[in-house]
Amino acid sequence: MRLTRVHCAAPLAEGGEATLPDAAAMHITRVLRLRVGDPLTVFDGRGSEHRAEISSIAGGTVRVRLLTRVAGRPESPLAITLIQGVSRGERMDWTVQKATELGVAMIAPVLAARSVVRLDARQAEAKLRHWQAIVVAACEQSGRSVLPELRPPEPLRAWLARPAGAVSRLVLDADAGTELAAMPAPAGAVELLIGPEGGFDEDEVETARGAGFRPARLGPRVLRTETAGIVALAVLQSCWGDLAAAAAPERERPVKVR
Repeated sequence: MRLTRVHCAAPLAEGGEATLPDAAAMHITRVLRLRVGDPLTVFDGRGSEHRAEISSIAGGTVRVRLLTRVAGRPESPLAITLIQGVSRGERMDWTVQKATELGVAMIAPVLAARSVVRLDARQAEAKLRHWQAIVVAACEQSGRSVLPELRPPEPLRAWLARPAGAVSRLVLDADAGTELAAMPAPAGAVELLIGPEGGFDEDEVETARGAGFRPARLGPRVLRTETAGIVALAVLQSCWGDLAAAAAPERERPVKVR
């Protein structure tokens, strides 16, 4: 039986207790109808994961007793940063959710010249809290023990001004001459740049190339922004990450019957 997984940022120690976040407590008691003594899994988002059981429910407060510490699922050997042009409403929510499920190490929302979405400081803070909740829920659902880093929204040019270091930088471009899957294997971490609904303007494209971003295409079709990033992540993980055949445990070969 797959246990309910709950993220709790408080320090977790085997044999101790922890109070669950309000949103998780409400979901557990009102939606799942769990009771005292019911089992669940609690993880801190930094790799620590424990088997636990509900020790008390008082009003809206749920406390759990932490039992055995267990090894969380390993992260992908390919550390990917998704630099995503902010899209509208549910499109961006979907991108954040699926990128988390696909194992990105970091999500960096950026605002480009043609971005439909414009955010002031208050709106950016609210969006960050909203997206963080989506990241947590996606980790709870997908079995990840480590939350990907979620950066505050910032102008694209601010990100492009950063030095690349040893990171491989890629930008999706429908007119690029090289398929993403045909790119040489990255030597280390990867930064993947995806444009917003309106794409990048010519100046941004040139600035990105000057910052070391190599253009790559996904195939013969032009994909929407919320589709392109997720497909590209799947390609990267399939070629060089934890979806690659080489990363899977070796299976027994079937015996041929003659």
